[in-house]
Amino acid sequence: MTRAELPLHRRTITVTAYQEGDGEISVEAELRDERSWEEPPGGVVHRMVLAVRVRLADMTIVAAEAGMKDFPHAECPRIAPAFDGLVGLSVAAGYNRAIQERFRGVSGCTHLYELTRALGPAVVQSAISARNRAAGPGSHDPRATAWVLDSCHIWAPNGVGLRKIDAGWTPGPGPRPVPELGHFTRPTDS
Repeated sequence: MTRAELPLHRRTITVTAYQEGDGEISVEAELRDERSWEEPPGGVVHRMVLAVRVRLADMTIVAAEAGMKDFPHAECPRIAPAFDGLVGLSVAAGYNRAIQERFRGVSGCTHLYELTRALGPAVVQSAISARNRAAGPGSHDPRATAWVLDSCHIWAPNGVGLRKIDAGWTPGPGPRPVPELGHFTRPTDS
C-alpha cells in the first residue's frame, strides 16, 4: 500500500497510570488531534485530558476531572464538568453502557467520550499491574489473574490462559509473548 507523505490527520491517545496510596490508582488520559497540513504547520485541533482515581478493591472511580487544552470552539470547555459524572461508576461490568448513557452524543463531547472509552481497558490493565506489583516476585497467586475472565479469547472460560496456568505458567512479569500452551504441557525429561 502506498501513501502520501503528509498525513491528513493524526490522533494520539496516551494513557498513564500511577500507583497511589490506600489501594488506589490514578489514571490520566490525553487525546490529541493534529492536522499537519494546516497553517501554522502541525496545528493541534483537539487536546483533551481526563484524569480519574480508582479504588482497586471494587474498581470504582472515586474522583474525575476533565479538561481541554486545545479546542475548536470557545464554548467547548463548558461540557468538561459533566464528566464529573464518572465518579461512582465501576470500571468493571456495565461501564461501557453507563458511559454511553451519560456522555455520548449531545450529552457530552466526542473527544472526552473517546477518552472515557479508552480509560476502561487501561484501568483494568493498570489494576493487574498494581496487584502483581503488590504481590511481589514469586508470591503471585496464578488464579488471581482469573478475574479477567471473558475479557478476550485468551481468557475465555476454557481459553488458553487458564489452560497455561493449569499447566504450570505463573502470570506476571516475564518474557513476552508468553510461549504457546505446548511449551507448558510437554513432558519433562527425567
